[in-house]
Amino acid sequence: MGLESLKDEALLQRARKGCEPSFTVLYRRHQGRIYRFALQMCGSAQVAEEVTQEVFVALVAELDRYDSTRGSLLPYLMGVARNQVYRWLRREQPFLPLDSGDGEEASLLPAPVNLLRELTERETIHSLRRAIEALPPVYREVVLLCDMEEMDYSQAAQALGCAIGTVRSRLHRARALLTEKWRAERRPAASVKEQG
Repeated sequence: MGLESLKDEALLQRARKGCEPSFTVLYRRHQGRIYRFALQMCGSAQVAEEVTQEVFVALVAELDRYDSTRGSLLPYLMGVARNQVYRWLRREQPFLPLDSGDGEEASLLPAPVNLLRELTERETIHSLRRAIEALPPVYREVVLLCDMEEMDYSQAAQALGCAIGTVRSRLHRARALLTEKWRAERRPAASVKEQG
């Protein structure tokens, strides 16, 4: 049986005994989601890379700190990432754009059927990103964890260090704010069409 087939807890036990390949498997398994979360929270690829590295350095340094009885490893790692991102946000700026300006989002789109469809899809994605980035961090993080990373409420609560009810209420409020921003953004476009 290969290391890849082992659960996180078994890999952690092996890592605690000095098995470096076990830690490598854990890193490969979770680093992508940690990086995406950090990137979407702060908008900087460089900071997201640093946060991801710090999360796993902290895990190695404090392997015994993680308690599997309190939840699975990914929410724990997301919580560490969240703390790192918040430290950075407090030092730098409260809100940074999610769009890095390097055209990266274009590669995420499917092959366009026609130019108009591609432009519409890009504008929709860009609008959604702007709306998410405009959310206060406490609402942005629940949207990213629950809607983008597809964590359940208990995992998100573990990552955020709060009650499940808090996650639910923040997510409800965040979705209401997103809907409000989305409608406000669409209203001017609709009224221009009506006038034309």
